[in-house]
Amino acid sequence: MKLHRLSLFGIAAFGLAAFTACGEHPRFANANKANATPVVVVASPTPEADRPALDVPYVPTPTAVLDEMLKMAEVKKDDILYDLGSGDGRIPIEAAKRFGTRGVGIDLDPVRVKEANENAEKEKVTDKVKFIQGDIFKEDFSEATVVTLYLLPDVNVKLRPTILAMKPGTRIVSHNYDMGDWEPERSTKVTVGATDHWVHFWRVPEKK
Repeated sequence: MKLHRLSLFGIAAFGLAAFTACGEHPRFANANKANATPVVVVASPTPEADRPALDVPYVPTPTAVLDEMLKMAEVKKDDILYDLGSGDGRIPIEAAKRFGTRGVGIDLDPVRVKEANENAEKEKVTDKVKFIQGDIFKEDFSEATVVTLYLLPDVNVKLRPTILAMKPGTRIVSHNYDMGDWEPERSTKVTVGATDHWVHFWRVPEKK
């Protein structure tokens, strides 16, 4: 019986020591462990946990495709370019650097928005471009003369009524994905490595 009790005590002591060694939070590393009371630590939400659910995964547009998008839209200095789902900001930033175009990027992901604004600062175009965290279905981009997209087919189709309500002549360029039964004026294939990309172009028609 004595031996049985000692064994149970040994197991319990070992278990408590293992729990203390494995479960200790770094914040309490300097506490007096001999007198410490067990503490339950609730972790603060990480930035990743705080990020909103995204409709579209982040995949950057290759430079060759970006070049074709700007060329197809005939982007100029007096344009106002809105990039919907702007990621790291490369499209508005390049338009500002090459042509002096003013641009706005809208992205739901605060991490990408921060990165894009930092990239604009590095490229010294913060007087021309800005990036905002927002929902492209709620933000107002009606002042745009050029809209660039790299979204998904269903997102493009969902955006279509808003785009068709924009000023006639507004130029729309999409990387890879179309607008359902709204046929593009033209489409161009751009091959990058072993991958074919498509650039589609539309112009908002006159209202009937």
